[in-house]
Formats: sequence, structure tokens, C-alpha cells
Amino acid sequence: MSIARPRIALVGMISVAALAAPTTAHAHSLSALFESRLPLPVYLAGAATAVGLSFAFVLSNRVRAARPVIDPIASVPPAWLRSGLRGIGLAAWLWIAVQGLVGGGAADAEVTRLFLWVYGWVGLALVSAFIGPAWHWLDPFSTIHDLAAATLRRLGVGGGSAAPYPARLGRWPAVAGFAALVWLELVASGGGSRTLSILVLGYTAYTLAMMAQFGRDEWRANGEIFSVWFRLLGRLARYTLADDGARIRRRPFLSGLLEPGWRVADIVLVALATGSILFDGLSQTAIWVATFGLPPALPQTMLLATFLGLVIALALGVARLMGLAATGAGLLPIAVGYLLGHYLTYLLVEGQRIVVALSDPLQLGWDLFGTAFFEPSAAWLPPTLVWIAQFAAVVGGHMIGAWAGHVVAAWRLDARGERELRRRQVPLAIVMVFLTTLTLWSLGQAIFKPPAS
Repeated sequence: MSIARPRIALVGMISVAALAAPTTAHAHSLSALFESRLPLPVYLAGAATAVGLSFAFVLSNRVRAARPVIDPIASVPPAWLRSGLRGIGLAAWLWIAVQGLVGGGAADAEVTRLFLWVYGWVGLALVSAFIGPAWHWLDPFSTIHDLAAATLRRLGVGGGSAAPYPARLGRWPAVAGFAALVWLELVASGGGSRTLSILVLGYTAYTLAMMAQFGRDEWRANGEIFSVWFRLLGRLARYTLADDGARIRRRPFLSGLLEPGWRVADIVLVALATGSILFDGLSQTAIWVATFGLPPALPQTMLLATFLGLVIALALGVARLMGLAATGAGLLPIAVGYLLGHYLTYLLVEGQRIVVALSDPLQLGWDLFGTAFFEPSAAWLPPTLVWIAQFAAVVGGHMIGAWAGHVVAAWRLDARGERELRRRQVPLAIVMVFLTTLTLWSLGQAIFKPPAS
């Protein structure tokens, strides 16, 4: 069977999403609620059934796929594109640094949060998953490293050779940094823009020191948080970096999920991402607030650590049954689906604040272009469309994950027989159905209005 099998899952996802569309909706703003003729549990049951049937389909039909063949043809992106991306990344970093050090306090014009959380954590993540490795050239840390190295060479200052990277560390430095960023976003997000800018500058200094110690490319592959995370997301994308890191190659969409190279650290990283998005959604529901209240930083940190620990333990438990590669291939599309479902509207609405920042680049009360008092609007986003996008993203991520996880597991377990393959995937199917229902329920609390009695 060919790699084109995901098309079946995509067609099913679109069909289910179309059936899930509510009959009437208000389109005044994102806060408008659905007035659906069907209660929310009906949609949840439909989503759970779709995910469950996707497992039944791949198991009952002995779905298989050929192992992906690495295309030897690779090309170098145009110089104007590479230089342009590097210039944009460096300009964004300089803007963060200057605004954080000498800027005022106009919150609407703050670029640190805009570039880090909106355009970076969400926007670049989606670009990495659906298009290709844009961060490889946007990365300002590598650009600063290269500029510093070129300057030292011009001054006749020779650098020492890089130390060997300790193999035992693997990608765990990036995983630890990712966990710290999750905590920063979900627990310590109330800090001022200057504090966040200083953290960005501190991370820059740390990254440059590690690049000098172990080599730029070695640290990017193992320790730099964004490079490791965006490269992992790139397993879904059609375009990926070639082995030399300078060229890109084209491959069938989603085929990167089936490629080798999965590690335990990758599973933990994807579990952290999935768990953090779930936690963010659940912590904003009325039931969660009624149970835990609005705790201060320390209790919130303990709640977050406990929740993420459970998700990681669950992912590693599935990995023991199905193998690292099958678990990674199954879990990564779910993480991307959750990211798209939970944060796409955040990107589309909060991303509009760039027009405010352009008019007041230093947060000093300027209005250079007459847009300093612009208010982001979601009036152009019909709630019907939002719900369909959320539904399709969550259900589609699980259906693609079911396909990819099954295909890779089949390669590993075919020698043990079809019965063993099915037995080991039952726990994964149960987990996926539960997570689909849970995350759609949390999304529905913010946008769904029960039907009139």
C-alpha cells in the first residue's frame, strides 16, 4: 500500500467536520456562542465514534504502507529567500531586545509576547508542520553566532575546536527547556514585557555559549529548544532539511512520521506539548475552576507538573507496548491537531497587534502610522467556522495518528502475528477516543451554547 493512504483519513475528517457543523450561529465575534439543535454530547459522541472507527478500519483491513524511501534529490533554497528569512529573524530579535531594554510600558505594543507566543509558539509551529523548516533560517541565535564568528575571523581571532557533544545528553536539554517554556506560558505568564525580554536575552546568551562549546549545528540538533521542536513537527511537512542542513528535499506529506530516528526524548517532548495544550484548555473551564479555583504560582505549578507527568507516563506506557516509533508517529499528529484546534483563533486575532507595535515600536505612546489604538477583532470569524476548524483539527489529528501509529507498529509486530498487533493497539485506541472527547469538551465550553429546551 502507498503513502497516499492518509488521503482516506483526510477525506473522512472533512466529511465528519461537515456533519458536525451547527445549524445556526452568531457571527458578531469570537465570543458568540453556537445555538445548535444538537447538544454538545452528540458532537463528542460523533468525534469519539470517528476516531474509534478509524482504528477499526486500519485493524480490520490490514492497512500497510511501504517504508518511505529517502529522495536523494535536494535543492538549495534561493539566496534571496534564505537571506530574507535570516534578516527577518534577526530584526525580530533586535526589536525584542531594544523594546525590552529601553521601551515603555504600553502593553498593546509589546512585541516579546507577540513574537514568542503568537508568531513563534503557534505560527511557526504550524508552518513547520504543514510547510517546512522555516525556522532553520529564521533562527536569530544561529545568525548572531555566524555574525560573531565572521567578525572574530576578520579580527584574526581564532576559535578553538568544539568539544564533543555528550551522547548521554541526547535531546534532553531541549526537553528540559521546553518544559520550562510551558511553565512560563501557563503559570508565569503574568510577568511584564521587560522581564520576558530579559529572559529572551538570557536564553540567547546561553544558546550562544552552548554553540561555542559544542558547535552550532550539534547544539541546534540536540539542545536548542525551538530547533528541536520545530524539526520534530517537520516530520509531517512536505519539505524537510537534507542531511547536510543546507538543502531541502521534498517528500510525500506525512511520510516523515514513518521515517526512523525516534527517541524517548521525542516521545516526552510530544507528550509535553499535548499535555500542556490539554491543561491550558481544561484549566479555563468552569468545572476546573470550581474544583481547583485560581491557584497562585506554586499550587498551579504542582497541578501542571502532576498533569504533565500523567500524560508523559501514559505516552511512555503506550511506547512500551507499541514501540517508540509507532508511539511517536501516532502522537505527533494529535499534538499538531490540538495546537491547531486550540490556538488558531489566538493566532488570527492576537496576531493583529503587529499593527499597533509598528505604530509604537518602543512602547512610548507614539502613533507613527495611525494604528496605535487599533483593537484586534474577531468579528470576521464566524463561530460556525471556528467550531468546524476545531472539530476537524482534533478528530483529524487522531485519525491520522491512528493510521501512522498502526503502520509503524505493523512493521515491528508483523512477525508476531496480526492478533498480537491488534491486542497491543487496543490501549492506544482507548486513549485516543478518551483524549478526543476530553479536548473537544474543553473547547466546547468556551464556544458552544446548548440548544433551547
